Amino acid sequence: MKDPYYDKLLNIHTQGNQKGFHPSVHYNRYEPTPYHALETLFNQYVLRSSDRIVDFGCGKGRLNFYIHHLFQASVVGIEMNESFYEDALNNKENYLRKHRKGRDKIHFQSCLAEEYKIDPADNRFYFFNPFSLQIFMKTINNILRSVEITPRQIEIILYYAPEEYLYFLENQTAFELKEEVILPELYEQNPYEKFLIYYLVF
Repeated sequence: MKDPYYDKLLNIHTQGNQKGFHPSVHYNRYEPTPYHALETLFNQYVLRSSDRIVDFGCGKGRLNFYIHHLFQASVVGIEMNESFYEDALNNKENYLRKHRKGRDKIHFQSCLAEEYKIDPADNRFYFFNPFSLQIFMKTINNILRSVEITPRQIEIILYYAPEEYLYFLENQTAFELKEEVILPELYEQNPYEKFLIYYLVF
């Protein structure tokens, strides 16, 4: 079980899923990406310290701290749930007590995904099936508008992606599939157990 090991290594607490469901049908229940899945992804997909990754529906910040620890990249967690947002801020303080560097590279914002103002430095975006297609489309369109203003190379990482996400990206945007990272033992039972990386074609 890798969850307790990594939480201890990073000096954070991110275990446990959300109890109950959000009252809006547009937002899915929070569940952190399993550490074993993150290991598989980042054994193949490498980030640079100059990258800035936005995690929509970051919960308690697991992905953010894992990425910063591994690559020293900048990370931004977007979380609408006030309780999880407070947990993420507490985890940041605990992480920095042990790792010291990174205060200016780890950020959290409490807002809806579609209301997050895309920063010109944001160039990687992570989605673990956090919300409905309507919210996903609004968020992707915000990203595309940002690229029109500040042209740059953009990639989107999807985990457990609904088919309608993929249809939208492939048929209504200039994103194309770059890479597929399958979770070997889980994919055989569940074809959604994979990461899909899309890049924006100029």
